[in-house]
Amino acid sequence: MIIDPIIPEIRVRSAVEQGFWRNKTVIEYFDEAVSANPDKTAIVEYRSESGTRNSLSYSQLKQTVDRMALGLINLGVDKGDVVSFQLPNWWQFIAIHLACLRIGAVSNPLMPIFRHRELSFMLGYAESKLIIIPNEFRKFNYFEMLEELSGDLPKLEHVLVIGGEGDNSFEKALTDTPWEEQMDGVALFAERQLDPNDVIQLMYTSGTTGVPKGVMHTSNTHICMDIAFNERTQLTTDSVIFMGSPMAHQTGFMFGMISPILLNTRTVLLDGWSADAAWKIIRDEKVTFTMGATPFLADLVESPLAKECTTFEFETFICGGAPVPRALVEKSIELLKINILSAWGMTENGVVTTTHIGDRDEKIFSTDGLPIASMEVRVVDSKDQELPRGEEGRLQSRGPFTFVGYLKRPEAYDVDEDGWFDTGDLARMDKDGYIRISGRSKDIIIRGGENIPIVEVENALYKHPAIHDVAIVAMPDARMGELACCFITLEPGRSLTFKEMQDFLHNDGFAKQYWPEQLECLAEMPRTASGKIQKFNLREILDL
Repeated sequence: MIIDPIIPEIRVRSAVEQGFWRNKTVIEYFDEAVSANPDKTAIVEYRSESGTRNSLSYSQLKQTVDRMALGLINLGVDKGDVVSFQLPNWWQFIAIHLACLRIGAVSNPLMPIFRHRELSFMLGYAESKLIIIPNEFRKFNYFEMLEELSGDLPKLEHVLVIGGEGDNSFEKALTDTPWEEQMDGVALFAERQLDPNDVIQLMYTSGTTGVPKGVMHTSNTHICMDIAFNERTQLTTDSVIFMGSPMAHQTGFMFGMISPILLNTRTVLLDGWSADAAWKIIRDEKVTFTMGATPFLADLVESPLAKECTTFEFETFICGGAPVPRALVEKSIELLKINILSAWGMTENGVVTTTHIGDRDEKIFSTDGLPIASMEVRVVDSKDQELPRGEEGRLQSRGPFTFVGYLKRPEAYDVDEDGWFDTGDLARMDKDGYIRISGRSKDIIIRGGENIPIVEVENALYKHPAIHDVAIVAMPDARMGELACCFITLEPGRSLTFKEMQDFLHNDGFAKQYWPEQLECLAEMPRTASGKIQKFNLREILDL
């Protein structure tokens, strides 16, 4: 399969002339890191099920990566072929991506929570030649799932199992056999050398609104994103980056793997989220930086180990994925004494906006930040005309981070001739240029002709002591067009009635027309692996 990126010549020329695209590949940066710091620790991983800690230096990682790359060639993986891997945050995840870069293959990371339905679609759509999986993780047998799917995936030639046996053994095929003694790696790697504008990553959107799309990125889009992010967040070669968010999500992939490589520093991985385990790692590894969605921060704050394990070295947590409730930010700053930054981004463009370290509290509490260097955002009306500051409209972004197309769906590439990408989010921009996400355009509720400020109502309800999670979605109504239904999960031992919710919003100053007309209590929210609430699943509950 030929994977063609959508990169207009004017975009290439502009990004290169302005110095945003460095025209270097990720693997070149990795080789430079190895040369500069061969003995420095590159990866530390913690495996939750075995309780083990493993580490690799930069030179050890390179040796493994090069051997794996030759092993992939031996299996018939060619330049441009898609290699899928459905793995937790293990060292093999990083090594596989680097091995793919070495031979020009396209990495397709898949969330470990995906099962038959998602895998059948994603592997078939990508025409994956090979997939790498755990034998078993969290009591689920991945190899059995792939065997059951094999008849529906004619393009899938190899299934490699970490800890597997026989011909399916990952170790036998890639890491234990000294392929470098049998093959000319220098020549083979030169034949498959990447261009900085070749597609290197195929990542499916996280599925908060329905069928996922295959987002394509290149070395140029990835590298400029991480360089600008590292500068905004003040990360340096002395930083220690912890990633508990899945690396099969863009947050983990970019800032748990690529950022540390560009900085020549250490990444610390946890393969199954646990706030208590995370705190021990933060303490023991002297972590300086981490990031994740709102639930990750909330769990850290609520952990009994928070005060005991927070350290002088731990400086910054970036929270994204959804607007962060003010009450959570206030509690985090007070308890942890660290920088809490809010951020907004997408699979399509990584992190585009963040608040600054040192921003006034009000900016952190009530915005999702300013664009990172080289990126632009604007808020527009239905005719793509920019709106005055403070008015809600569609959020568009533009700049060198922007992805280079959806796999096999060029018609869905919603980037206009001037480079503006329609994000699908609604937002407001304040007088200083900071944005605040107010919802998804598909999630907007129009009640009797008036828009409901969903995020503002959700943030207000987050302050209620009985509520743990909250999400508001539209439900159809014959008279008003749409009404608001509020889904919540409760704190342990607490309860909340519909009347109590109404009284709380009344006392908080919300007009009656903004109050949800229905309240539903769930045991847990449907979420993506990165922590985003899947509102389309909540709407399906209303349709049952």
